Amino acid sequence: MIVRDILNEATRTFEAAGIPSARLDAEVLLSFALGREKLEFLKNPEKIINEEQLSFYRKFIVRRLQGEPVAYITGFKNFWTFTLKVNKDVLIPRPDTEIIVEEAIDVAKKYTSSQIKILDIGTGSGAIAIALADELPKTNITATDISKAALNLAQKNAENLGFKERIDFRQGDLFEPVDDTFDIIVCNPPYISTGDYEALPSGVKNYEPAVALLAGMEGTEFYERLICQAKNHLEKNGWLLMEIGAKQEQSVYKVFGQSGFYESVETRKDYAGWPRVVKARRK
Repeated sequence: MIVRDILNEATRTFEAAGIPSARLDAEVLLSFALGREKLEFLKNPEKIINEEQLSFYRKFIVRRLQGEPVAYITGFKNFWTFTLKVNKDVLIPRPDTEIIVEEAIDVAKKYTSSQIKILDIGTGSGAIAIALADELPKTNITATDISKAALNLAQKNAENLGFKERIDFRQGDLFEPVDDTFDIIVCNPPYISTGDYEALPSGVKNYEPAVALLAGMEGTEFYERLICQAKNHLEKNGWLLMEIGAKQEQSVYKVFGQSGFYESVETRKDYAGWPRVVKARRK
């Protein structure tokens, strides 16, 4: 078979299964099966694919039809300006999470001292910490995660991308593995309520780690713990930045208000117009 026919066949199959990114998924998986850059075979749609390559590709198609995310099939996901290794031990980094990176960079650049300290809580694949290490080369960055498996992968990503010596990885729940204070704390926490979790797409619920998604009955329990404990680990006038769910802005503001330890609470919307990042300054 030739590339054009293979892609058209896979796209129709994905569309029939209700996969919204049918064509893109077909192209990414074919690129992975062939070990070629996508542009390379798209420039040559008449290229013949041998039976061995076609067999690999069809196995990937079956896995995608079963709901497995493309990133877990290929083992890679693009984020910021680099490509990360991912597996089922970590949440797949979303483009929306780049918003918190942008906000953290903006806050960091307002400091007169370049030797500021940043803590990334629940680092997962290491996406946020590595992006900040890349953009803020003189900062000291610590990254934590409750999952040892996730932390191992984050360390591999940091090593592969040349940031092994820049990020101090530590295992533990929230602030358990740290006893110092920071200028900036960033976190993309679990924020899915128990009820909403059951309604998630199967590709998320059946494959991505529940510990990185579930946050109790209301979906705000993690924020309550994080906001309360962060005050003890922020420098005076230090900043806490958190990604939030689209409908959680007011709930998070309420938690900040009740704590009594923060001021200058602000929201940054994502490029679709939804509240995405809330930041607040320690009094």
